Amino acid sequence: MSGELAPGERLNELALAARLGVSRGPLREAMRGLQQEGLVAGDAGQRGMSVRRLDATELAELYDARALLQGFTCALAARRATPAQQRDLEARLTALEDALRGGDTAAYYRLNLEFHEAMLQAAAHQRGAAMYRALLKESHPLRRTMLETPENRDASHLEHRQMVEAIRSGDAEAARRAGEAHVLSGKARWLRTLSG
Repeated sequence: MSGELAPGERLNELALAARLGVSRGPLREAMRGLQQEGLVAGDAGQRGMSVRRLDATELAELYDARALLQGFTCALAARRATPAQQRDLEARLTALEDALRGGDTAAYYRLNLEFHEAMLQAAAHQRGAAMYRALLKESHPLRRTMLETPENRDASHLEHRQMVEAIRSGDAEAARRAGEAHVLSGKARWLRTLSG
């Protein structure tokens, strides 16, 4: 999920076992778990595993599903967020702004993930949060790439601000729209990279 291994990269079982200091049995079990989570894929004929590479249709579907869940959790956060959680979201926006001003892409991505996690906490809906996290795991490589562009980070941050303002005002419908728009705007930015 850190991007250290690129989509499509083959996973050498012996090298990974040596690098991690584990035997091949536990490594294989972990690989099966990663395969169930959609993060690695097995080759035809069971010739090994590789980091899963998603096609454009799968990525588009991930955006669509995330948009629905983002809208849903934002609406819940507008209804349920405590004053302390609202202040926390504001503080996280400030930290994101600092990363933007500093041009620190890695920090911005990490803080972005933490910001979205705080929104899930404010929504207080365990099943929705679990589904969102599962979708997020699959989309990490693309999201990281998309947020490397300063224009995309700026646009994403403005959308974060709109979500927090709607949550703070307690307007569940505005929060739902802002949450969905945030993810669908990210999808539109990605689609422009495909046609450009």
